[in-house]
Amino acid sequence: MLTFHNVCSAPSSFQLLGIPGLESLQIWLSIPFGSMYLVAVVGNITILAVVRVERSLHQPMYYFLCMLAIIDLVLSTSTIPKLLGIFWFGAGNIGLDACLSQMFLIHCFATVESGIFLAMAFDRYVAICNPLRHTTVLTHSVVGRLGLAALLRGVLYIGPLPLIIRLRLPLYKTHIISHSYCEHMAVVTLACGDSRINNVYGLTIGFLVLILDSVAIAASYVMIFRAVMGLATPEARLKTLGTCGSHISAILIFYVPIAVSSLIHRFGHQVPPPIHTLLANFYLLIPPILNPIVYSVRTKQIRERIFQILKIGTKMK
Repeated sequence: MLTFHNVCSAPSSFQLLGIPGLESLQIWLSIPFGSMYLVAVVGNITILAVVRVERSLHQPMYYFLCMLAIIDLVLSTSTIPKLLGIFWFGAGNIGLDACLSQMFLIHCFATVESGIFLAMAFDRYVAICNPLRHTTVLTHSVVGRLGLAALLRGVLYIGPLPLIIRLRLPLYKTHIISHSYCEHMAVVTLACGDSRINNVYGLTIGFLVLILDSVAIAASYVMIFRAVMGLATPEARLKTLGTCGSHISAILIFYVPIAVSSLIHRFGHQVPPPIHTLLANFYLLIPPILNPIVYSVRTKQIRERIFQILKIGTKMK
């Protein structure tokens, strides 16, 4: 590590603290975090397996659900194993390049997930407002292109973040990050140089992703509700809205924790640091845990296939 003026240094690695302020409880915190990670992994792998073998689920909505499952696996796996390593073994050391890679994965795939929710809203809009054209508009190739577009958008939006840090902010006040993973602002606040570009760019991306995607999704649902209200009977309205229930639940599960965590991070200066870090971890864990549960409960084919798998497993025992 190179040091200048006994203040700033160019570290080759950082030290993650885990949950600052709760060090004495970290071994106990590993139990719920480890359990939640296991549930997330099993749940999302189950969704992928069920959609693959169940031909009736080979539809755009469930292809998008598989994309969500893969994204949730990436988000949870990019953070929780390292967090458990800190809890169990004190393995908080992380190389600079590994730290920037983790930062890219987290923010990139969170952006991709938002894009997939937007694509799912488009799918629901076409399915309800123009059902006769749904199969011709949302073909397999179009679904694949929408998924690829969401991925490319995530890479283009987030790719500059670690590059700007690498090129413009080589010196840091300390190599200790008071966080459980390399979150963008947690790293930038340690830099000695001018970090205004990082701050402005981060806020711009947050606006483009959270605000614009939310507005676009809300606009699609306004048109969906207008179409639903035009149906003849209350039963038909409820049945049609029921097809959107899982998507709306997943949207709230994704956006609400991110919005709360972002607001507290930027404006909640009176909130204790452990709460900041716990919320930041929960918003990466809650969607991977709840998305498979929501879709399993609300989708008959997924629910029945899971029951079949459980019955087969019971008989084999």
